[in-house]
Amino acid sequence: MKKTIDILKSLCLAGIVLLSTFKVPAQEETDYTIQASIIYRFTKYIDWPANKKSGDFIIGVVGDSPLYDDLKSFMNNKTVDNQKIVVTRLSVSDGYDKCHIIFISEEKSGNLKKIAAVTAGAPVLIITEYNGLAHKGACINFITLNNRLKIEINKTNTDQRNIHIASELLELAIIIK
Repeated sequence: MKKTIDILKSLCLAGIVLLSTFKVPAQEETDYTIQASIIYRFTKYIDWPANKKSGDFIIGVVGDSPLYDDLKSFMNNKTVDNQKIVVTRLSVSDGYDKCHIIFISEEKSGNLKKIAAVTAGAPVLIITEYNGLAHKGACINFITLNNRLKIEINKTNTDQRNIHIASELLELAIIIK
């Protein structure tokens, strides 16, 4: 059984590697289908505390991002362990404590500090998509570097939120401290 799980994790990791090297033409919009797939794969390499392992696995999207529709479509009938994935829209004033993941769109990135402060110490993974936000409170930030989609991980932020990220995922990321 453990060998099967290790094989599945290796396949998921290979998928993240392939997706994270996806070339993004500089003039095109972000491919949110790719980001939705990567966010799902994050769930295989991130461990939340025991109190977040029951009920639905909630992914909240702040802002009017095309990612919301792609996440809804991609996550349909998917689970994290035995938790059904539910994707929901959040306003800037919503309660975030029930979320496992919060994605903050570029247009709402000015609200990152407020959302990070409201969820400080809670096991909520904050994902953003604008340069520099891994330094300002995000746990994971999508960036384009040399026309390739990459991820930055702020290890300090994830540690403070009691979220454990597998070393395999950390090896693929640009680590921010």
